[in-house]
Amino acid sequence: MTEVRFYHLTRTPLEAALPAMLERTLARDARAVVVAPSEERVEFLADHLWRYREKGFLPHGSKRDGYAEDQPVWLTVEDENPNGADYLFLLEGALSEKIERYQLVAFLFGEADESVVAEAREQWKRLKDAGLWLTYWQQDARGAWQKASEANAKDGT
Repeated sequence: MTEVRFYHLTRTPLEAALPAMLERTLARDARAVVVAPSEERVEFLADHLWRYREKGFLPHGSKRDGYAEDQPVWLTVEDENPNGADYLFLLEGALSEKIERYQLVAFLFGEADESVVAEAREQWKRLKDAGLWLTYWQQDARGAWQKASEANAKDGT
C-alpha cells in the first residue's frame, strides 16, 4: 500500500528540504520522480541539485538531459515515471493521478501561497476518502520534522 506524507515547510525552504529527502531516497537504493509546478521550477531545481552543497552533488536529470531510464532522480512537470521510481515528490501544488503506483508519495508545500495549502488540504481529504494511510508533518521551532497528524480511512481515524 502507498504511504502518503504531507510535509508543511514552515522553517526550511524547499531548496534545503528536497535535497535532504532525495539523499535519503538514494541511500535506500530507491529512485524518485519529482514533479514541479512549472518548467522554470524544474530547471531551477535541476541546477540547484548540482550545486546545493560544496562537496558532491545529487545525480538527477530532466527532459533537457534525456536518458530518463538512467536517472535515479527525474525532475518533471508531467505525471510520469520514466525512470521506474518507487518514490514520488509533488512540489508546491503539483498533482498526480498515479499515486497508488508508488511506495511513497510526499507532498511538499510552504505557507507562502495559501492556494497551495488549500490544495494540500483537498488532496488530504481525497486520499483519505480513497482509503490511503496519510501522515502530516510540520516543523518545530528548531526545524525538526514532527508528525502532527495521521489518518487511516479504514479504521475511521
